[in-house]
Amino acid sequence: MPTAKIGPYTLPNPLIVAPMAGVTDRPFRLLCRRLGAGLAVSEMVIADSKLWHTRKSRSRLNHDGEPEPRSVQIAGGDPDMLADAARQNAEFGAQIIDINMGCPAKKVCNKAAGSALMKDEKLVGEILNAVVSAVDIPVTLKMRTGWDRDNKNAPIIARMAEDAGIQALAVHGRTRADKYNGDAEYDTIAEVKSQVRIPVFANGDITTPEKAQQVLRHTGADGLLIGRGAQGRPWIFREILHYLETGQHLPAPPMTEVEQILLGHLAELHSFYGETMGVRIARKHVGWYLQSHDQSKQFRKRFNAIDEALEQTDSIQQYFAGLRNGEVFAA
Repeated sequence: MPTAKIGPYTLPNPLIVAPMAGVTDRPFRLLCRRLGAGLAVSEMVIADSKLWHTRKSRSRLNHDGEPEPRSVQIAGGDPDMLADAARQNAEFGAQIIDINMGCPAKKVCNKAAGSALMKDEKLVGEILNAVVSAVDIPVTLKMRTGWDRDNKNAPIIARMAEDAGIQALAVHGRTRADKYNGDAEYDTIAEVKSQVRIPVFANGDITTPEKAQQVLRHTGADGLLIGRGAQGRPWIFREILHYLETGQHLPAPPMTEVEQILLGHLAELHSFYGETMGVRIARKHVGWYLQSHDQSKQFRKRFNAIDEALEQTDSIQQYFAGLRNGEVFAA
C-alpha cells in the first residue's frame, strides 16, 4: 500500500474523503476519519470572502476538533481573490489549501470556476502561482482529465502545477463535459502520474475494495479520493484499507453498528447545524444509508416529513427495531 504525503504531512493512509458540496461538512469529515479515512477535504469555500457572512459559509469555515492536517478547498476564477481566500483560510486554521478545478456543476462553471478553468490554461497558471505565493502551507489541486474528450489537457496542467509549486494533485477520471455520466477512465490519470514527481491521487467510481486496488495498480497513484462511494457507507474506508493490507474482505458492519453510526451522525448534524437545518440536512444522509435496504422508499418518505430532531432519532430507532424483529439488513 502506498505511503501518501502532502508537503510536510505524512497521511495515516492513502485514502482521502473527496470534497463534495453539501456533503463533506464537519460531521461527515469527522465520521469518515473515525472510520478509516487518512484525510478529509472540506466542502468548497467560494473565494469571494464578501459572501462568507452566510450561515452556510460560516459552517464551511468551522474546523473545531478536526484532526490534522486540515484541508480546505477553495473555488473561484480570479487569481487575486483565490489568493486572498487562501490566506484567510490559513489564518482560520487550514493546513492545506486545495484549489477546485474539478467541479462540473453549472453554477460553478458558469462563473469560470471549477473544471471550466481547464479551458483557459493561461488563467490556470496565474491562479496556481497566485495561490502558492500567498501562503506558506501546502497547496494542492483537484482537476478533471480535461475539458472534453477531445481536449484532455490534465497532463499539461499537471506539469504547470508542479512547476508552480503545487504539492499534490487529485484527478477525477472524467472530463468537464462528462459531468458524472458514463464510467471514469484511468489512463489519463496514469499519464499524469508518469509525468510529474509530486503525489497524484486518483478519483472517480471507487466504490469497492477491489476497484480501489485495481485503480491504484492501473494508475500508479499515490492514493485515492473517494466521494460518492462513501455516501451512506462511511465505513468504506476501513473496508478498503483492510483489503489493501490483507487481500481479505472485512465482514459487513453488523446492523447494531450501522444503527449506532447513523444515530451518531444524526446527533452531530442536529448539534452542528441546529435543529431546523440539521433535520433538513439529515434527510439526504438517511436516504443514502438506507438506499440498499428501503428499496420501496416507504420509510424514507415518512422520514422526510419529520420536522423535529428527537422524532427523527426515534424514527430511526424504531426502524432498526423492526429490522431486528426478523427483517434482514443489507448494508
